[in-house]
Amino acid sequence: MGAQGRGVAVFCLLVAMALWGSSFIALKLAFAELPTMWVIFARMLLGSLIFLLAWRWRGRIEYRQGDWKYLLGLAACEPCLYFIFEALALQNTSASQAGMITALLPLLVAVGAYAFLRERITRTTLAGFIVAVVGAVWLSLAGSANEHASNPLLGNFYEFLAMVCAMGYTLLLKHLSGRYSAFILTAMQAFIGALFFLPLAVAQAPFPEQVSAQGIGALLYLGIIVTVGAYGLYNFGVSRLPASQASGFINLIPVFTLIFAMLFLGESLNVTQIFAAVLVFAGVALSQWRSTPPVPAGVLD
Repeated sequence: MGAQGRGVAVFCLLVAMALWGSSFIALKLAFAELPTMWVIFARMLLGSLIFLLAWRWRGRIEYRQGDWKYLLGLAACEPCLYFIFEALALQNTSASQAGMITALLPLLVAVGAYAFLRERITRTTLAGFIVAVVGAVWLSLAGSANEHASNPLLGNFYEFLAMVCAMGYTLLLKHLSGRYSAFILTAMQAFIGALFFLPLAVAQAPFPEQVSAQGIGALLYLGIIVTVGAYGLYNFGVSRLPASQASGFINLIPVFTLIFAMLFLGESLNVTQIFAAVLVFAGVALSQWRSTPPVPAGVLD
């Protein structure tokens, strides 16, 4: 590949990471006006409509007997459980802190692949995982309740559970991606997510009679720009670069989240939390030293 093609791929990955990082801010804005389940349902519904309009580019479908169990498991991990935990997280912690917890995802995938797929894991990767987890716990304990985070310890724990779900999604994705296109798998998640969250939304609360332009904009941004746009850009980048290189870009999500949270929500980290965040990144960097990072989840983030 020429330098120009590689540059385009890197640019697409950078934009995708920025979009995923901004999703925490959009969710915070949407949750301020709408019940959480309605926000997630609307996001899934909008994504489903886009995928239906683009169905002619769906790609390969090679169903094998028994795949339904893996496909349902994939959708159960993400978006169903993933977005429930993420919604609970953002009700209790700040967008910037939740974004920092996402740095654990590549390490969780590496550990999960070792436990369930018997993939090799180095001592350096394991050491990095421990360091990053210590940093994430320190980040949570160092937080104090404020207008952005009513219960940061609980909220960050929910975000960690969301990352565990994302890990399960990634392991199932590895099993299915050889027979189904990324378009099909992502579209299926959006369809199942819309069906799953509709009754939860109806049971939680009635849809508000009035929603501001900011609330509607946040929903459109989440459903179209983040869900579909980030997915398309990320997959284009992966198709042009080695997966090991492309997956490393996920560590930029917390950085973008923190920047956007400071610009649009007025959030900030205290000095102790900054040191804890540095420890998280150090653990992630250590885990990738002379190792091949796994492909991350998050095409619906």
